[in-house]
Amino acid sequence: MAIADMSSIKLNVKQQGEPTRVLPAEETEKGLYFLSNLDQNIAVPVRTVYCFKSGSRGNEDAAQVIKESLSKILVPYYPMAGTLRISSEEKLIVDNPGEGAVFVEAEADFDIEEIGDLTKPDPDALGKLVYYVPGAPSILEMPLMTVQVTKFKCGGFTLGLCMIHCMKDGLCAMEFVNAWSQIARGLNLKTPPFLDRTIIKARDPPKIEFQHTEFAEIEDISNTKKLYEEENMLYRSFCFDTEKLDMLKKKATEDGVLEKCSTFEALSGFVWRARTAALGMQPDQQTKLLFAVDGRKRFVPPIPKGYFGNAIVLTNSLCNAGELLKNPLSFSVGLIREAIDMVTDSYMRSAIDYFEVTRARPSLTATLLITTWTKLSFHTADFGWGEPLCSGPVTLPEKEVILFLSHGQERKSVNVLLGLPSSAMVIFEALMMMQV
Repeated sequence: MAIADMSSIKLNVKQQGEPTRVLPAEETEKGLYFLSNLDQNIAVPVRTVYCFKSGSRGNEDAAQVIKESLSKILVPYYPMAGTLRISSEEKLIVDNPGEGAVFVEAEADFDIEEIGDLTKPDPDALGKLVYYVPGAPSILEMPLMTVQVTKFKCGGFTLGLCMIHCMKDGLCAMEFVNAWSQIARGLNLKTPPFLDRTIIKARDPPKIEFQHTEFAEIEDISNTKKLYEEENMLYRSFCFDTEKLDMLKKKATEDGVLEKCSTFEALSGFVWRARTAALGMQPDQQTKLLFAVDGRKRFVPPIPKGYFGNAIVLTNSLCNAGELLKNPLSFSVGLIREAIDMVTDSYMRSAIDYFEVTRARPSLTATLLITTWTKLSFHTADFGWGEPLCSGPVTLPEKEVILFLSHGQERKSVNVLLGLPSSAMVIFEALMMMQV
């Protein structure tokens, strides 16, 4: 089991000039742009970094190419240049035309190879490669998109992006960045964005057909909150190669309860159990696993190709910590399988209507939220300098989040990224070494 410490590396990055605003290259639609209830639940900034080597081209014109192509891609994706507002219904909405995307240039006094492995988030160091509006009290004060191009001594450069999650889910973000890179290379868009989010608006009247325990409040009888308050957070990355993943799947099916299981199911069940044990949850402590299911093909009719927005729906598994830990891996994997199978068109529309009625957001007490980027092709974004050497997140958005990232040349291994209070991380590391 490969374990990586994410202790900060020292990066000296200097901003060049003042931030500028980039507007669409052409006139675009004006007015208010609707955000669905699936967008409302995840209004957090997501920061990512892409590293590009210089090759023979060098980085002299990188900033200009990226800035000009940004202006062009903001024509079909014009809501990304808008401004977040609160509507009369007390919901997030986008006002167009807005103030545009924020663009920043910077220089680093070292070589790009010194950044290290971007599959291991480091907010202190990597945060210098992504412009973040200083002092912004809320997402309403943030641009929907910031872009930072940082040039390195070796001729390479990084592209640092900060985008608000309410505008797009992971698949949509990948499509946007790849479309942007096509424009930068002088190509036409392969798939124009489908902008109408009203296709998944709440029904009138709303119809709640399921219990939706993803929103359920859990009492923290184990007092894990105190652990987070009193101890420093440690961030680690655990690499599961194909051999380890196959072992996990074999372990999940060895008792005959399940005939087979997916990599996601086995790995999620495994880390849910390990994190629950590491945090020392009491046997009668309820614990919840939250994760997103892509609804694009599950809606009836399916969501159109190129849909611009969040089309993921949160589902969950819920049980007592004692029950989770005393049972074999097949138990947690079975709960996860049930949660996935539950996500039908009726369930998703019920979740949309549930938010319409309650305005509730998923509770994260005693909860693990797994986000998986293993099937997202961020590594294919070629702005004219070839595909990125590497790409990855700057930080984890919440302390309850674990991120799965594909790893290795063939991208068949999975990096598991998480943060825990220091004492809990020691236990979690030991469990990783012992059980796999």
